[in-house]
Amino acid sequence: MKFIVSSSALLKPIQTLFGVLNTTNTLPILDHFLFDVGDNKLRVTATDLETTMSAVIEVESDASGSIAVPARLLLETIKTFPEQPLTFTMTDQNTVEISSSSGKYALAYATAEEFPKAASVSDASQISIPGNVLGTAINNTLFASGNDDLRPVMSGVFFQFSSTGLTFVATDAHKLVRYIRTDITSNESAEFIMPKKPLTLLKSILTGNEVEVQLEYNNSNAHFTFDDIELTCRLIDGKYPNYEAVIPKDNPNILTIDRNLFLTTMKRVSIFSNKTTHQVRLKLAGAELNISAEDIDYSNRADERISCSFQGSDMEIGFNSRFLIEMLNNMTCKEVQFEMSLPNRAGLLTPIDGTDENEHITMLVMPVMLNN
Repeated sequence: MKFIVSSSALLKPIQTLFGVLNTTNTLPILDHFLFDVGDNKLRVTATDLETTMSAVIEVESDASGSIAVPARLLLETIKTFPEQPLTFTMTDQNTVEISSSSGKYALAYATAEEFPKAASVSDASQISIPGNVLGTAINNTLFASGNDDLRPVMSGVFFQFSSTGLTFVATDAHKLVRYIRTDITSNESAEFIMPKKPLTLLKSILTGNEVEVQLEYNNSNAHFTFDDIELTCRLIDGKYPNYEAVIPKDNPNILTIDRNLFLTTMKRVSIFSNKTTHQVRLKLAGAELNISAEDIDYSNRADERISCSFQGSDMEIGFNSRFLIEMLNNMTCKEVQFEMSLPNRAGLLTPIDGTDENEHITMLVMPVMLNN
């Protein structure tokens, strides 16, 4: 088996596919890419047994065949080449030889039979979603998902499809984000939890990409197809918490403020907060917001006043500054609305501008108890 491929055409997909692999593997074959050549096309596949991703690249080939090539060694080699054609040749010594304009490099390969097969998605339901919509949905929600191994359902993003629209939800029990699209609907209702790794991979490829993504899913797996890329992953097993129950419906205290001003003030004041609790105090009265933080152990204190628009009763409420900063950072609007009811009830952040009429973003953050 022999084929010729452009170095840059090969580099981009293998850089993406390398993100599928774990840093440490019990099975040595999982440190490899599967190369499958036929009909002047090279399909490169990577898997960690949970997520399998493949990309197709145009090549010049005289035969077909499959081998498993060491992923890290290949990536580090291809990275160093300027744009040029590379010739891959299988030898009798169980090596694949790469020939460039200046030299030859031999890599030991494994047989393709050792490489695990991707899970098939049988009896699947199907939906088509524009790539930029899916990319935006992942971008807006993924950061709010949890990292707790004891609560695996919260470590992914909850997908909810219905005849009224698509809903994407992520939470770690401290913060929650719900992203709704009303312009794309599904004929059948469905809900499942997507793991973090495949979503991170999709996010990097789909953000700003208008390609149509075909999504097939059943109770245990999901399969994404677009351009020359396929991704199959195992879904997270379990029931997602009833997130609707924690979103407060009646919030009479409404703060409207410039997002960037709120964010930069929060960043500055939070430097002086306690390094364990990251607590900041928001005091609202009239058209003024007072943001303060202190670390009693070191006598550090910060206090800032900024003007805002506020409707409701004067109130004091505490939040973990890291969560608020993270949420404000993930918004692109000029102004935000922050709705609150009581100091022990969650606050709701929503963008006032910068969103499509068919998209609705709600960000919820739990308060912390203030120590007076």
